[in-house]
Amino acid sequence: MGNHHISAKNFDDLPDPARRRGSVTLRRKQAEIRQADQFLFEAPRDSSFVHSDPWRVLRIQSEFVEGFGTLAELGPTISVFGSARTHRGSVEYAQAEAIGRLLVDAGYAVMTGGGPGTMEAANKGAVEAGGTSVGLGIELPFETGLNEWVDLGINFRYFFARKTMFMKYSQGFIVLPGGFGTLDELFEALTLVQTEKVTHFPIVLFGSAFWGPLVDWMRQTLVERGTVSGSDLDLFHLTDDPDDAVAFATTYRPDAAE
Repeated sequence: MGNHHISAKNFDDLPDPARRRGSVTLRRKQAEIRQADQFLFEAPRDSSFVHSDPWRVLRIQSEFVEGFGTLAELGPTISVFGSARTHRGSVEYAQAEAIGRLLVDAGYAVMTGGGPGTMEAANKGAVEAGGTSVGLGIELPFETGLNEWVDLGINFRYFFARKTMFMKYSQGFIVLPGGFGTLDELFEALTLVQTEKVTHFPIVLFGSAFWGPLVDWMRQTLVERGTVSGSDLDLFHLTDDPDDAVAFATTYRPDAAE
């Protein structure tokens, strides 16, 4: 996912800045309305029914219905995560493109957070390889919307609804360097695999220079202190090779197991 974020200065420079709130487009003063997740987690300022929790539950339900209905027949899919701030023309952008192409060549759809940077690159690689390119967007401040390489896109209001779609409709994750959003998705996936909420779910960390220090910290701090088991570090695969990343991520295919 990464964060679909650009600076406030750059946002003001855009000719027609817009924000997405689910299926709704907001511009100018309307774009200043608080995010749906803020309304959900903060104390209510408005007692009207449309800002009440029962109404919000219906809105949350509609996101799950929309997501399930749209993605149910997607087929084998791998999600690619990474920074929205990865620049076009960078090595990291080219690697994400290559991963997107290789996944399509292996018979998989490519799903990302739908934003710029790494996400755009993976979607671009999928499209250029003739495959299915999926983007799951989210309402964020100064977001840029779904990138132009997304062929099948859904915009969400709520992070948890969106993350459910990633876990439900992916058969594995490839995680490139990224920020808090990328780390959030990585550790949620690791937790769900560790606790056996999902099984047969390969997780790839791509980029040893970036992820290596984190893996070392896990080994030297978490394992040493006994907060995780040494075997928990086998829940992911670290690599610098796009071919190896795709080969590992596609080790389990549900339609082949039936």
